[in-house]
Amino acid sequence: MYLLKALVCGKNVNEGEEVHASVVRTGFASSEFVSGALLGFYVANGFIGQARQVFDEMPQPGLVLWTLMIRAYVCLTLPGEALELFRTIKRVCVMPDMVAVATVVSASGLLGDLGVVKTIHCFIEKSGVEVDAFVRSTLINTYGECGSLTDAYRFFQEIAMKNTVVWNTMIHQSLEHKNLDLGKQLFDSMPERDVASWNSMIRGFANVGQYEEALALFHDMEISVFRPNTLTLLSTLSACASHGALEAGAWIHSYVNNNDLNQDGSLDSSLIDMYSKCGDIAKAIQIFEESPRRDLFTWTSIICGLEMHGHGKKALCYFSEMNESQVSPDEATMVGVLSACAHAGLIEQGRRYF
Repeated sequence: MYLLKALVCGKNVNEGEEVHASVVRTGFASSEFVSGALLGFYVANGFIGQARQVFDEMPQPGLVLWTLMIRAYVCLTLPGEALELFRTIKRVCVMPDMVAVATVVSASGLLGDLGVVKTIHCFIEKSGVEVDAFVRSTLINTYGECGSLTDAYRFFQEIAMKNTVVWNTMIHQSLEHKNLDLGKQLFDSMPERDVASWNSMIRGFANVGQYEEALALFHDMEISVFRPNTLTLLSTLSACASHGALEAGAWIHSYVNNNDLNQDGSLDSSLIDMYSKCGDIAKAIQIFEESPRRDLFTWTSIICGLEMHGHGKKALCYFSEMNESQVSPDEATMVGVLSACAHAGLIEQGRRYF
């Protein structure tokens, strides 16, 4: 078993198959632990057929193996197969636990069928399986992802003991469904908040164009007991960029610098984008030149920013440097490059790029 787990890390399929053959020859295939390791090895390498073969060869697989096989289907985005296996587990009278239940709820969400989600939910309630906050939040999230905020909120209200994760999940789904009033009501009613609560609110309001509210929430968070993290700052900078709020964006930049929140340069692409969209391309260039992080996102941000301000030739110079740095462009980069060529009147050069 330990050898198989080592092979998973190395993804050596041939050696794994040799170990599998040895397991069968020596009679260890009937061991739940060995079969679980084999199954995990095949799933890690994308061989779901061989994983199912290992499962089917077990005369009486236990709950752990059932759950592993169902989870394998979920991980490989095969929710129909996962749900069919779950129906089988009920027929053979193996009682699932909360881990198996959480896995099958995820499968129903991937399928996107609200009726299936309700059926699984009904089974959970009738079976008497004890569920924890993770399963409850997964159900709320799944209802929301299947398009029913009403069912998500109804279930949320039925939960007697709600922890912060459950509250945050309901807030997230409210904002995903653009129900800002419900999201704000829940946020204001929370007995305890955490950083994720604030992040959900800031991101949710920014995503629907309520940039002033998003920035106000950031300022409220900044004076609370919670320290903004990278996700908070990314959402807030996005709000500033979309709103053209240069003064607010510059204040957040100062906040980042004063609190050493960008030592690895992970915020540089967002800062470049914010300054570009707020009209200060010189500051955007300065941040790029000083950035320790020259990845796809920083290169794309500066190229698109320069193009936006009509500096087509300079944008193309950066694109050449990007190629020399062996950073591969994506679609967003190439759209910026094409626009830069058009603005600079470099039609033939644009044709060569494409």
